[in-house]
Amino acid sequence: MLLLVRIILLSVVLVFGRGFAKATEQQPVILGLDADMSAVAVEGGKAIKQGALLAIAEINERGGVLGRPLELKILDHRGNPARGISNIKALAEQPNLLAILGGVHTPVALAELPTIHEREVIYLGPWAAGTAIVDNGYAPNYVYRLSVRDEEAAKVMLKHASQRGFKTVGLVLERTGWGRSNLASLQQYSQDYGITISHVSWVNWRQKTFHQEIQTQIRNTPDALITVVNAPEGVVIAEAVLQEQLNIPIISHWGLAGGNFASVLGSEKLQQLDLTILQTFSFHQKRQPEVAARVLQAYRDKFDSQANPDSIRAVVGLAHAYDLVHLIALAANQADSLSAPAVARALENISDYSGLIKRYQQPFTSKRHDALYAEDYFMAVYNQQGGLTPVAPTTPAAGKGQ
Repeated sequence: MLLLVRIILLSVVLVFGRGFAKATEQQPVILGLDADMSAVAVEGGKAIKQGALLAIAEINERGGVLGRPLELKILDHRGNPARGISNIKALAEQPNLLAILGGVHTPVALAELPTIHEREVIYLGPWAAGTAIVDNGYAPNYVYRLSVRDEEAAKVMLKHASQRGFKTVGLVLERTGWGRSNLASLQQYSQDYGITISHVSWVNWRQKTFHQEIQTQIRNTPDALITVVNAPEGVVIAEAVLQEQLNIPIISHWGLAGGNFASVLGSEKLQQLDLTILQTFSFHQKRQPEVAARVLQAYRDKFDSQANPDSIRAVVGLAHAYDLVHLIALAANQADSLSAPAVARALENISDYSGLIKRYQQPFTSKRHDALYAEDYFMAVYNQQGGLTPVAPTTPAAGKGQ
């Protein structure tokens, strides 16, 4: 009798043990998303989420990561650096964490750098452009970005100003690490393009008026303004320009496209502005036509059956996240590991990857953690549908960083 009981108990243990082992084997691999999902850059956060989900669906259909499903865990930092640090800590505690996708805000990403490296988690930047996010002094450096780099963005905006015949520009910069990053780059490269900076104005987050600053800019007689602000402040600046009945061209970094700038300002006012915006991707382009057609159809199937190239807001966030998620999954599978050092080494050795934005010969190396440079950027204008259309192509901006 005792022997029979032991046999039954052993059978129960074996059955439940196998079940537990199987469940453990099938536990999903986690990809974190730490972004603004509810505040000033919600459109950018939403686009990053959508791009990640589209890539995850394709990855899982092909067998997942290490034979397990990839799952997105989303935390909202609302543009707040302290909340972002808390989110990084929480995600770092997740079992089976592969990496963390960031969001729009450079100040948040900069504040998170110590925690990212203390916890040894791979941080993927699909938007925030501050040069120091990647050039951060950490070794090993666990930050990899597929996005704009401010140092390179300055070249493209200044080149655009020069090609339009402008000799002087006024700068309007948000009073954050992102604004300071762009000031350094614009000052560094302005003389290379024959541009003089006539005056620098600073704008605070959620500033309500900009008339005094615009009047100061007018007194310094710039040929154009270069702005580095997010959507809410962009609306305030645009309203001030229109109310002063200025016809001054505005050359903008891409922060306007990360929020509801177009919908808040309205189509009529948009068309009154001489406004160009920095971008890296458009479904109107034909860089990777087969991939673009597939992703656009997947977007329609998953999010909006009526979507067209003009209706997808903050589309660069979608494109960057889509390519980054595919790259990190590829790296993990090649490394056969979720260990950050192993995945990082694999990520730095991926070659000839055909993505949504372009075909990457080698997106990252041990010394280069930015995947896109000036030759990958372009200027765009708002069309009457509120979408962004590339302006006429120009020759590439000054050289690729190393």
